[in-house]
Amino acid sequence: MGLGQWIEIGHMDELGRMESPVHRLDARSKALTTLVFIVVVMSFPRYEVSALMPLFLYPFAILSLGRIPPACIVRKILVAAPLALVIGMFNPYFDRQPVAAVCGYVISGGWLSFASIIIRFTLTVGAALALVACTGMDRLGAGLERLGLPRVFAVQLLFLYRYLFVIAAEGSRMTRSLELRSAGLQSLRLRVYGSLVGHLLLRSMDRADRVYRAMVARGFDGEIRVMRRTHFRWTDWMFMIGWTGFFIVARLWNLAELVGRWLTGGVS
Repeated sequence: MGLGQWIEIGHMDELGRMESPVHRLDARSKALTTLVFIVVVMSFPRYEVSALMPLFLYPFAILSLGRIPPACIVRKILVAAPLALVIGMFNPYFDRQPVAAVCGYVISGGWLSFASIIIRFTLTVGAALALVACTGMDRLGAGLERLGLPRVFAVQLLFLYRYLFVIAAEGSRMTRSLELRSAGLQSLRLRVYGSLVGHLLLRSMDRADRVYRAMVARGFDGEIRVMRRTHFRWTDWMFMIGWTGFFIVARLWNLAELVGRWLTGGVS
């Protein structure tokens, strides 16, 4: 299964056009809230694991209220997961200092930092995907522009989002064609790999030129236009202020540890 089949841009756009309480929120409110969420998640110490767990409430709540199938987001997280694994896989070997003991097993700092990297990766990527799925990339780009992002950056972000998958699909077709013609000969694939990348670059440049000419012929002037323009309402303020307050509380206090102590005290 190729990358183009794993990540379907049409499906994400379809999710962004759905109707739900989260979809009706202003894109700026959701973008700012998600930005604060990412900053808070990345600010935790490298050995922190339990304090990160309550923050899963935010992406889960967004997906639930937005009626987004969790499996769709999980598949996309798994596509990018190898990057997080590569970043943290050597931590257990370089950091062997004992920092905790669970059921008689000593846990080194490397394993804790590795787990922290995976959790933070899942939280940040999951929140970003939930934002796109509950907003739509066009509305999100327009919202970022209204927040002050230069128009050229907003337009380039939309183009990158839309045509990255076109290039991935083109590369997948070229790779499949190569496999059919090489009859499984690995040496042949290595020999023509540079040529394959070069042809993909040339095809991408040619397609980009055709797309640009077609857009200019249809009157494209660089402005992002959306079918439905939203405005900040009291619900947007409540969404942003409420979640930001929760993020701050979760950052200042270990909510998982506090709940565990309360339950232990209640049981005893």
